[in-house]
Amino acid sequence: MLRVGHLDRSVAFYRDVLGMTELRRKDYPEGRFTLCFMGYQPESDGAVLELTHNWDVDRYELGNGFGHLAIEVGDAATACEAVRARGGKVVREAGPMKHGTTVIAFVEDPDGYKIEFIQRGTGE
Repeated sequence: MLRVGHLDRSVAFYRDVLGMTELRRKDYPEGRFTLCFMGYQPESDGAVLELTHNWDVDRYELGNGFGHLAIEVGDAATACEAVRARGGKVVREAGPMKHGTTVIAFVEDPDGYKIEFIQRGTGE
């Protein structure tokens, strides 16, 4: 689960830039929050990302406990090109990880969360 400051902006990023689908969304007026679930497949078939928007909060401190999300991709450089072409921000170009051979890259969502692309088949 990620807490996001502007739900529509975050949904647009995960949908239009990373290619996920909005699976479901529900408002909780008495609690003043909305939950939105995004994924590459139905929830019954794999992991999904829960975006939580607290209506009265438009920004969060990311803290130092959270690292990043990770998504396996066929080609990290191609994935970065696609993110950039769709208006997303690449913060680390595709290349081998430090002290290893796994090809990785990082992009950043509108709230500053990092998403790592791990290139399939390049791990030790």
